[in-house]
Amino acid sequence: MLVLHGLEGSLESHYTGGLLTALARENYHAGLMYFRNCSEEPNRLARSYHSGETGDLDFVVRHILERLPGRPLVVIGFSLGGNILLKWLGEQADASPLHGAIAISVPFDLNSAALNLEKGLSRIYQRHLLKKLRNSVRKKAARHPPPVPLERLQELRTFRQFDDRITAPLHGFLDVDDYYTRSSSKQFLKTIRSPTLIIQAKDDPFLPAEALPVESELSPSVTLELSSRGGHVGFVSGANPLNPHYWLEQRILRFLAAPD
Repeated sequence: MLVLHGLEGSLESHYTGGLLTALARENYHAGLMYFRNCSEEPNRLARSYHSGETGDLDFVVRHILERLPGRPLVVIGFSLGGNILLKWLGEQADASPLHGAIAISVPFDLNSAALNLEKGLSRIYQRHLLKKLRNSVRKKAARHPPPVPLERLQELRTFRQFDDRITAPLHGFLDVDDYYTRSSSKQFLKTIRSPTLIIQAKDDPFLPAEALPVESELSPSVTLELSSRGGHVGFVSGANPLNPHYWLEQRILRFLAAPD
């Protein structure tokens, strides 16, 4: 199993550590792929990672399969990692080498997600993540000055502003709209051929319900499971909050037992 974290995620993220523990308990061999600049190892290039960057995932998948020939591989992506995974699967189409894939809480339409995070309580998530993104830019600035002067970073208060001034120019996009249009995974769902499970909640604060894919946008290999609740990478159940039941981990394990 190869696990992909979300925006500014790591092994410390609640969803990655819990899942890796559950996979190890079931005797699966699992690892976490860190996106550029998210580990303690600084990225040596000016570029970083973004929602549509599939080249690094492709490299790591090929490396694993080369090291472990004949072993079935499943990739599990959370949030931004789920968007990257689905886009890569669509790009690969019939050439996909995966035994199966799982994507959780995916921002299928990046523009809709960015606009939704500017509304209501969703702004709490935006504020938290943008703070982490700005800190990452500052840490890297000694080696690679960003497209925006450091003293003006604080002016970037929405994802659209950050992606227009930082993400897009660093990664060869014309602007934020070009980045979102080319990197959103929804347009790639129709060409996915590996057995793929998507787990999504209608109340996800990262994406409005009207931006979710419909059946006609899915390939026969894709199963979209929509729950009325679950939030963003949540899906916790149980009557006692002191003894929660992590439904998501159990659903993933059931899929792994029979991905077809």
